[in-house]
Amino acid sequence: MTVTLKEEEETGDLIKTILSLAGERPDSPSDSRKSPSGEPDPETPKPAKRHHCSYCGKSFPKLRKLKEHERTHTGEKPFQCSQCGNSFSLLGSLKIHKRIHSGEKPYHCSHCGMTFICSGSQKLHERVHTGEKPYDCSHCGKSFSWLEGLKKHERTHTGEKPYQCSHCGKSFTQSGNLKSHQRVHPQEEKTYHCSHCGKTFSQSEDLKSHERIERLCSDLCF
Repeated sequence: MTVTLKEEEETGDLIKTILSLAGERPDSPSDSRKSPSGEPDPETPKPAKRHHCSYCGKSFPKLRKLKEHERTHTGEKPFQCSQCGNSFSLLGSLKIHKRIHSGEKPYHCSHCGMTFICSGSQKLHERVHTGEKPYDCSHCGKSFSWLEGLKKHERTHTGEKPYQCSHCGKSFTQSGNLKSHQRVHPQEEKTYHCSHCGKTFSQSEDLKSHERIERLCSDLCF
């Protein structure tokens, strides 16, 4: 399935977000004002930034862009999925999210045909085929295809351990290592409730034993 120009425009903001997470800068309208030499055309004036964020002072050429930006401060998420109730700050984010429910994957890898719900995911995947590794470690020069991979690697140099166990305080460089460690501190969900006192138990047999004791106590007291 192909993507129409309208769909591209409506999902553009989320695509930019995904590309920025990958360390990419999506093409901006200013690119069209460049001369063949690659330099900005001096005869084409740049649009004035007239709309200012009341929270951080950042400026935007369009009021719509300002409103979208201010939601990062307010946390407002006016676009809600009718199927699962998840809310989003951008309409484009909602449209891409809905593809999870519909199964629509309009973006195709030109190498293997694998499909994706957004162009950002497609772009990252295609580096598996091209071998492109645009992110270099400033400490040892090792290269990575994804920005997140570089960040994880650089922690081996800096010693940073941002993932901390809430039970014992031990810290880890990667979230996966933290999850593996947390199995040392098992937490069973308490799903069985006593109908008399409301006490909860993780095992049904524990609840039955508790209720037998309660019945015995009731018989002795009354």
